[in-house]
Amino acid sequence: MTLQEIIDSSDHIVFFGGAGVSTESGIPDFRSTDGLYNQKYNYPPEVILSHSFFMNETEEFFRFYRDKMLYVDAKPNAAHEALAKLEKRGKLKAVITQNIDGLHQAAGSNRVFELHGSVLRNYCMKCGKFHGVDAILNSTGIPRCSCGGIIKPDVVLYEEPLDDYIMKMAEAFVQAADVLIVGGTSLVVYPAAGFVYHYMGDKLVLINKSSTSMDNKAALLINDSIGKVLGELKI
Repeated sequence: MTLQEIIDSSDHIVFFGGAGVSTESGIPDFRSTDGLYNQKYNYPPEVILSHSFFMNETEEFFRFYRDKMLYVDAKPNAAHEALAKLEKRGKLKAVITQNIDGLHQAAGSNRVFELHGSVLRNYCMKCGKFHGVDAILNSTGIPRCSCGGIIKPDVVLYEEPLDDYIMKMAEAFVQAADVLIVGGTSLVVYPAAGFVYHYMGDKLVLINKSSTSMDNKAALLINDSIGKVLGELKI
């Protein structure tokens, strides 16, 4: 079966996506370390984006975070738009994403489970007040609330647990899906990558430029750009 045929014959689709969905909107995957990191930072991204680094080297954390994690001018691409259309038609029941950029919602998707939080939400560690992304963008050094507390991005850092409620909801949607489309993820970051094991159906679709450890489990395997593949669908 083609992807078009699978989608046409299904009414309970769930999409699980990773960084590859957003790279086509110009947001780089920070794991692909380039020379710039080595020139400007004394630590690899995984160290800087950890809870302990945030607590101990807060100013350096925000220097990296503003420089490498905020892409507020990025726009949804063909993959985001196709998924929003599928939801509008009642076929797609949920988007589960490892991304923190809010592009699924910007494209019009309503039921989005953000496993790793969102750069668009930030909160004061002292009083709990929520702040938009401008509170980080328009500050220098360590961003602070009017109460004096540090404003922390509502993103899951290394060493921090994923939100239990979001995990449980995402798992329930995957279990109930008749089709699970996995795109733009190498399926190496756990526990998020473990969602594939909760899928009970026989129509697992994998769309990724490179191979993954789950390729042999897929009913349909497409090694191509996710924006191109989803953008060519007739929805």
